[in-house]
Amino acid sequence: MLPELSEKEARARIARVIASELEDGALVNLGIGIPQLVPDYLPEGVRVILQTENGVINAGPNPDKNDLRVIDAGGAPVKVMPGGALVSAELSFAIMRGGHVDATVLGALEVDNEGSLANWMIPQVRVPGMGGAMDIVTGAKKVYVATRHFDRSGRCKLVRKCSLPLTGYCAADVIVTEYCVVRNTYGHMALTDIAEDVSIQELLDKTEMKLDVSAGLVRRRF
Repeated sequence: MLPELSEKEARARIARVIASELEDGALVNLGIGIPQLVPDYLPEGVRVILQTENGVINAGPNPDKNDLRVIDAGGAPVKVMPGGALVSAELSFAIMRGGHVDATVLGALEVDNEGSLANWMIPQVRVPGMGGAMDIVTGAKKVYVATRHFDRSGRCKLVRKCSLPLTGYCAADVIVTEYCVVRNTYGHMALTDIAEDVSIQELLDKTEMKLDVSAGLVRRRF
């Protein structure tokens, strides 16, 4: 059996792995949910510049949850850190669309063998719209998908072909779940890292996505 993890532990594992991959000084855009945990796990000496879709450059946490003068795209209070700025939505989207964001981290409803990502619409559920997700996955230099391996019904979220409306076609570079890391290598999804408490064969058997096992597969603590 794959290890049963609490929601908190699973989310922490995903955020920790992604944080370990971000480069010092990178301009990073974070989606809502698990991606928002990534800054909590950055290695010592690594500092990233957080950009929010709605126009905060060098955003940081605001401990006062009632201070809504400056918020991120999800409505959470943030601070403008020293050296940061507030910019217009037009400039913020120009930064994203222009290829100036080094990395983005987004959640997923589905991600498939082509690296296509669906993360904005659930059928028969009212949603306000895609927001800037389409822009950021197209414009970012590297797209990290932070997702639980299975949804609440037990269905694997790493699929052969997305059935939900796409956020981006062939957009995902790296997929991180609580059990493994999958990298898009020239159009092939390669299992490159696996948690030390996970069976390789069982993971492959329970994952719908077709995975190539990397010759340099790394077992690591998630």
